[in-house]
Amino acid sequence: MSEAAAVSDKGTAPLGIWLVRPEGEALAEALQARLGGEIHRPWRQAGVAQKAQFAAAYRRHAQWVMLAASGIAVRFLDGLARDKHSDPAVVVLDEAGRFAVALLAGHEGGANQLAYRVANAVGAAPVVTTATEALKPLVLGIGCRKGVPAERIEAAVRHALGALELEQVREVATVDLKANEPGLIEFCRRHGLPLRVLARATLAARPWVGQPSDWVRQNVGLDGVCEPCALVASPRGQLLIPKTSLDGVAVAVVQDKWMEL
Repeated sequence: MSEAAAVSDKGTAPLGIWLVRPEGEALAEALQARLGGEIHRPWRQAGVAQKAQFAAAYRRHAQWVMLAASGIAVRFLDGLARDKHSDPAVVVLDEAGRFAVALLAGHEGGANQLAYRVANAVGAAPVVTTATEALKPLVLGIGCRKGVPAERIEAAVRHALGALELEQVREVATVDLKANEPGLIEFCRRHGLPLRVLARATLAARPWVGQPSDWVRQNVGLDGVCEPCALVASPRGQLLIPKTSLDGVAVAVVQDKWMEL
């Protein structure tokens, strides 16, 4: 069964999408089309405050995306959270679709992963603030040939990292053409790494001074994939390890320079 079609034992979609205003309708429908779930439109229940409606529905879904300002989400959640092991995951997405913020149950509830899924679905930037992820300074940019298995991707990553530990990696970034590449998805799953998917237009708009690849130009329409992906995903980072290729997989490593601020 696909992720979008999956339902809980109670027959309820695992994902709830809460709209605060009708203006978020198009964004909510785009999310539903890509991630599945049930859209909640509280203005249809006249005379009942949205906060009360959300409280009544809170335990209905294992995960929530709230299309709202973070302040509204915090007020709605007041008094509802009980335990990080049982609370639903909550991600807040602004109505412009710019930032997907993991707000509640980041690890145990899966809000961190959900933030990346939401971000990839609508082209937003994922925002994860849990300490475990915040202290990991490395971002991998990966490009690969079609059908490359996870084992070859892992070999290329470890070759590029050298003495660096895979446990220092915060996320993996790739181009939208590789969003559904099975080997890349499996590699990220094995190591619990979120995969951030970047649109070709986003990568093309970023100034980049690396060495262009004729193959990438011909097949992707960009000068490069792994280096610009890693740099866009870590905007204040610096290229630590330039493009390193092995057996059909290209890897670049960017290090976040927050510690030097």
